[in-house]
Formats: sequence, structure tokens, C-alpha cells
Amino acid sequence: MDDKETLRVGTAVRRRRKSLALTLATVAARSGLSVPFLSQIENERARPSTRSLERVARALETSAADLIAAADSGRTVDVVRAGQDDGGDGEAAVRCVVRGRHQLRATEYTGEQDTGREFQHHGDELMYIADGAAEVEAEGRAYRLERGDTLFLSGGVRHRWRATEAGTRILVVAAAGTVGHDDPGDADARNDG
Repeated sequence: MDDKETLRVGTAVRRRRKSLALTLATVAARSGLSVPFLSQIENERARPSTRSLERVARALETSAADLIAAADSGRTVDVVRAGQDDGGDGEAAVRCVVRGRHQLRATEYTGEQDTGREFQHHGDELMYIADGAAEVEAEGRAYRLERGDTLFLSGGVRHRWRATEAGTRILVVAAAGTVGHDDPGDADARNDG
């Protein structure tokens, strides 16, 4: 097992632990390893030895080989080309620019988007104006954003936004699961910002 594999196995360990609904404390008790060390493994700040990885795997009712295989499948390189979209009528469209289920969600909104409602998400969100302009109201204050501008909203900030020019393209990046939608085909995906 090379260094890159052992570094990346943390994501697989966390995914497996969560799928079994186990706490770090439970895995620590089962494996004989400390909670801080397990946390470092999951956050890829520590590399487990082969022996430690086997202990973690047993605690997670799997094998070290399966965790390594899961880590390999987590290594993703995916290109989403500009012409690929999730639908829309050509005037206003929404497309995910990161496919699948990952730790972040990135969505591009094109055209005259006006959600007409206020949002409040659990996690942080970043809006980047690729083309055109938009108005954002956040916590009662209005912001005019133009091409190249970026707006960061920390989790919990109430906000609404709308594109103010034809051809506006806005990229919204947020932690997965914090913006209220998982599937780009969902109605919420078309109205979330």
C-alpha cells in the first residue's frame, strides 16, 4: 500500500462508519485505537499502518482490502463540458457542474433566474458571477454583483437572489446536503440558491 492509498482511505473509513451509524467512540472501543487518531485518519491527517487499518476494518465489519478499494473508487476526475446541462428552455437553466455525490455541490444558473423566495442553508455557500449581474439580499442588506464578483455566505445567513441581466451565469458552490437538494432534477434544485 503506497502513501497516497493510505492517505485517501480516510474518506472510505468515514463513509463506512456512517453507513453503519457508528460513532467514533464505538469504533475506537471496537478497534482499541483512540478517538483522536481515528478522527485524524478520517480527515486524512494521519496514515494508519497496515495493522491499524486492519483493526479499523474489523471494527467496521469489513476488510482492509475493501476499505482500500473504496478509497480507490473515491478518487474521481470528472469533466463536465459547457454544453452538458440538466435541461431548461434555453433562457433559464440549471446544471450541476459536479456530478455524483461528493463533499461539495456546485450548480450553474443561467439566464433570468428569480427564485422569489428566501433561503437559509446549514452550510457555507459561495456565489460567483461568471457573466452578467445579480442582486442578492442577505440579512436585509442588498448587494449588486457583476461579472467576476464573488459573494460568500456563511451557514445560517438568510438570503435571496435574482439575475438582473439576460445571459447571466452564476456558479453556486456549497457543502453537499446543505442546500436542500441532492438531485439536480428535483424541483428544489431549480429554485435553490
